[in-house]
Amino acid sequence: MSPLEYSLATFGVSLIAGMLGSTFGLGGGILVIPFLTLGLGVDLHHAAGASIVSIIATSSGGAVACLKGRLTNLRVAMFLELGTAAGAVVGALAAGLLSPRPLFILFSGVLTFSALSMLRKGVAPGQALPPDPLADRLDLHGTYKEQPDQPTLPYRVTGSLKGLSLMGLAGVISGLLGVGSGTIKVLAMDLAMGLPFKVSSATSSFMIGVTAAASAGVYFFRGDILPMVAAPVALGVILGTNLGVRILRRGRTPLLRNAFVILLLLVAVQMLWKGVSA
Repeated sequence: MSPLEYSLATFGVSLIAGMLGSTFGLGGGILVIPFLTLGLGVDLHHAAGASIVSIIATSSGGAVACLKGRLTNLRVAMFLELGTAAGAVVGALAAGLLSPRPLFILFSGVLTFSALSMLRKGVAPGQALPPDPLADRLDLHGTYKEQPDQPTLPYRVTGSLKGLSLMGLAGVISGLLGVGSGTIKVLAMDLAMGLPFKVSSATSSFMIGVTAAASAGVYFFRGDILPMVAAPVALGVILGTNLGVRILRRGRTPLLRNAFVILLLLVAVQMLWKGVSA
């Protein structure tokens, strides 16, 4: 494969990864890393470095679109970033000490967890939630629209401290694998904190860029970010993100969840096989 063909192929899959990443708040790394490692034989640490760049690009593009759609809860995002940023630095430092084999297996586990978690039902609109004095004090509650032409719905936030602890775990996984760990973020906000799924996804898309930036410096100084790989990845996810946000705003939540679950499980099996046979 020539350098031009390599760049075009990388750009194409990154376009798809950016679209899916912003739609589900998972970050483009969920698909970029399997493509680079399984399809092109890129070293896992270098793939993670390129993914970190793509995550920042995905979040930058998706965050603006989600803010315009008024789905992102900025107060929740800033509160939870306290946990993810700290965890990301720890994970990035640990990644340099591990060989690719356990990272492949861990990545497969994260994908499987992501797929199964998306099958769980979140909090129904209007459902009563336990009171959370901290969420009240920080004014974390908000409103959103399930569809652009539907009325505005209020929602309340609960379990803020539980969500913060889960975000620390999400940050460690993000730094270790070079992914946005958006699944844990969405799961924490959707199930533990009571945010609607679309609000969770949009807020996660906003957050993952900050999480990735916290670990990007570690990958850069370690020499794991290669410009020839990272550049087409970043360009692809920026363009794909705009498409994904439109799907998020207009798509129906059950369909969005189910469509992505099968893809995640297929990639998880491939990554597991790569880790076991390496």
